Amino acid sequence: MAGARKPSVPRWLWILGVIVVSVIVVLLEPVSDDDSGTVVVENPSQALEALAALPVRDEEPQDGYDRNLFGSAWTDNVTVGMGGNGCDTRNDILRRDLVDVSLEKGCTVRSGTLHDPYTGREIAFRRGVDTSSAVQIDHIVALSDAWKKGARHLDEQQRRNLANDPRNLQAVDGPTNQSKGDSDASEWLPPDSAYHCRYVEQQIEVKTVYELWVTPQERDAMKRVLAAC
Repeated sequence: MAGARKPSVPRWLWILGVIVVSVIVVLLEPVSDDDSGTVVVENPSQALEALAALPVRDEEPQDGYDRNLFGSAWTDNVTVGMGGNGCDTRNDILRRDLVDVSLEKGCTVRSGTLHDPYTGREIAFRRGVDTSSAVQIDHIVALSDAWKKGARHLDEQQRRNLANDPRNLQAVDGPTNQSKGDSDASEWLPPDSAYHCRYVEQQIEVKTVYELWVTPQERDAMKRVLAAC
């Protein structure tokens, strides 16, 4: 006598199982870095919310700071946007921020035009010993300032990422970048007031991503800027 036939699993149950598994896989899949450096703080309202969530503390001493702790300058060995593409970070940002770009050897920006957000001026860029410094790459949150507000506690990879993250980098007028130094928003803002809102939004985004803090004076300065946006 043949054994009793086992009841088959209904087809709809198989389909439901596949859907559930697919959803779980999507939810568990890690979010990859957007190699365009797309922002997550896009307006003053979002910036104010993110600012309210940042820790507020006095800055730590600058002792122990060394630029080399953030990796070799413009290294491609990072896990943020544009990292690992075979081009150094400086040329990546020049290629992103300049228009009418001329390249040589695939990566190197030979010339282009910058519509400088810090001054509102148009600057012609031409690669050369005496001309390249006309356009510099600003760390929106300066590395030495970041060091005093939490970056000393990041690991080596995180510090390299911070120094080369497109969200923390902007091609700007060279002399203006030099005048900024390592100042925070309570000490320095771009000469062109039309860019103040975006500048502060960018700083808040970077500090949020890397879990850095703001000083009371810095927080108050950021609030004033965003309130006027």
